[in-house]
Amino acid sequence: MEKVQNKRATNHTVFAVSIAVSALVVLWGAVDPNGFGTVTTQLFNYVVADMSWFFLLTANIFLVFVIYLGLSGYGRIKLGADRDEPEFGRMSWFAMMFQAGMGPAIIFWGLAEPLSHYVDVPFGLAPPSSDEAAGVAIKYSFFHWALHPWAIYAVAGLAVAYFTHRKNERGLLSAIFRPLLGDRVDGPLGKAIDVLAVLAVVFGIAVALGQAGLQMTAGLGETFGFPTGIVVQLIVLALTTAAFMGSATTRIEHGIKWLSNISMLIAPVLLIFYFIVGPSITQINAFTEGLGDYLGNILPMSFRLDAFSPDNGWMGSWTVFYWSWWIAWAPYVGLFMARISRGRTIREFVAATVLVPSLVSMIWIAVFGGAALQLARSGLAGDIAQTVQQSPAAGMFVFIQQYPMAGLMSVITLIVLWVFFVAGADAGTVVLGELSTGGEPNPRTWVRLLWGVLLAGVAAVLLVSGGLEGLQKASVLTGTPFAIILVGICAAFYKTLRDEHGPNSARVPVSGARAATPEESPQDVEVAVVSTEPTRSESR
Repeated sequence: MEKVQNKRATNHTVFAVSIAVSALVVLWGAVDPNGFGTVTTQLFNYVVADMSWFFLLTANIFLVFVIYLGLSGYGRIKLGADRDEPEFGRMSWFAMMFQAGMGPAIIFWGLAEPLSHYVDVPFGLAPPSSDEAAGVAIKYSFFHWALHPWAIYAVAGLAVAYFTHRKNERGLLSAIFRPLLGDRVDGPLGKAIDVLAVLAVVFGIAVALGQAGLQMTAGLGETFGFPTGIVVQLIVLALTTAAFMGSATTRIEHGIKWLSNISMLIAPVLLIFYFIVGPSITQINAFTEGLGDYLGNILPMSFRLDAFSPDNGWMGSWTVFYWSWWIAWAPYVGLFMARISRGRTIREFVAATVLVPSLVSMIWIAVFGGAALQLARSGLAGDIAQTVQQSPAAGMFVFIQQYPMAGLMSVITLIVLWVFFVAGADAGTVVLGELSTGGEPNPRTWVRLLWGVLLAGVAAVLLVSGGLEGLQKASVLTGTPFAIILVGICAAFYKTLRDEHGPNSARVPVSGARAATPEESPQDVEVAVVSTEPTRSESR
């Protein structure tokens, strides 16, 4: 009884502190948006000026680490008991992971980023708006959306999946540190890690929801002439909130899986259509040349800081911002990936979370970014690059107007964007519920709905107060300490793999059980194992 009470107290502590801190930050941003923006800008500028090297080094460590795990003998290890089979088919599994990892963001930036780099060329590597600038734009867009971000997600996802499904630990990031910290993970230090994870998820999702809401509003304006002011933005947010909260009342097998499958059916329609009606040869050439430039220059790009340049504004606005944002998203995406990956091997996980989505992202950028750059070079769409720089949210819909069936394709784009939006927010409520209730793999409906209301409230306050840019910077600041946590996760996970599967270990096949901790009895462990094993009907 005492153990149960302590566990409930721990859950209540993480839950209460996370909500309180989130509410206070949002309240500050609503009451004093100027002060909020000033403080976050100052901290952001410090991170960019003095910690860029840290983000570049850690991102490279994460990429090397996950590739090593996938190619090494550890790649054969199953994320679960030796007898476990995957709960989801490969297509559904990948669809859910991709929409959680990128979702609306790739639609938002897959076209806007190449056009931005075309005008504001990274590190001045080419004259602005030149042929060379177009090549640099594709290369750096690949760099920001391919291997590194997915490796960051995979670090968190692999570790949580291994400790949750194979060692039957709680679905919490703090549990991964048990090999390094021992039972201290059950105390204040572990709770602090989990609170930070919850805050990173809340602010990361809020930024994504805000961006998606702005893009949908801009799309409605470009397609139907609707006003794009705050009232329409709040109506879009309200309708979307109703949809993802409705999905949150269902199990993952019904809600998120169904939505993700829809998005992965519609998105290829857009891709194929604009490959056919667009400058196909240019798009193929952009992919081929961009892939070669990216792979051939990945090492110098991964370490480039322009150490002796007096101005690193581009670096802070793009690479450092992206790396820190992906890190802030790591607990959300990683925990959700882990939640749906029982029964997969480490090698399968790395391939499905790093290699395949990187390829899909590059194809998307080559098709849409390549076609948009061709429009910018020809001048047929006016100064589309400048237009997109002024309003990235409208970029996709300005682009669509230049091709046949603009009305229909705009509607389809709005649908897929909305579905990504709903599925991503639904997945966010699952992760927030799991993190804030002590690692419960299937959080109660009221917990998920409460987090859904909070997420919608955060996004609404930001839209009303105009603080979206400030929260983006706050998300980056959340990612700064979390980068240190991810480094610790790498160390703890590798230590566990070496101890349990290394050449000097006495490996014993895992059947789903684990040893009892000092606070638990063997009966407690048996109950935990039963509660986390999927039933036969769930596996179907």
